[in-house]
Amino acid sequence: MKKTKRIIIATIFGFLFGFVCLAFASSGEAELPYAVKQQILFSRALIGFAIGISCLKFHWSLHGLLLGMLFSLPLAFSGLMAPENPEFSSVMMFVSTIILGMIYGFLIELITSLLLKAKVE
Repeated sequence: MKKTKRIIIATIFGFLFGFVCLAFASSGEAELPYAVKQQILFSRALIGFAIGISCLKFHWSLHGLLLGMLFSLPLAFSGLMAPENPEFSSVMMFVSTIILGMIYGFLIELITSLLLKAKVE
């Protein structure tokens, strides 16, 4: 039961951080295509789900950072295919996607493990 609680909590917070990420991505001038919006939301939810099901025995902070980085890679590589923007290059998109994924992973793990006491078993 404790594992189920962890999976649900982490996935919900992944979705919530997906909306935060979507707000950052939508702050530009151009409208994001619907498929890109879905990809952003589900990519961040996947980070939460992966954190929830993972049973790696790392310190919680390293666990969140590592899984956030790993599961941000597909979204980061798809960001390289975005049209060039003078304000935000494709390489900057790649790097910022991975860094923000690590931050979201860290925060998801922080909230799940420490604040809501659903630690890795």
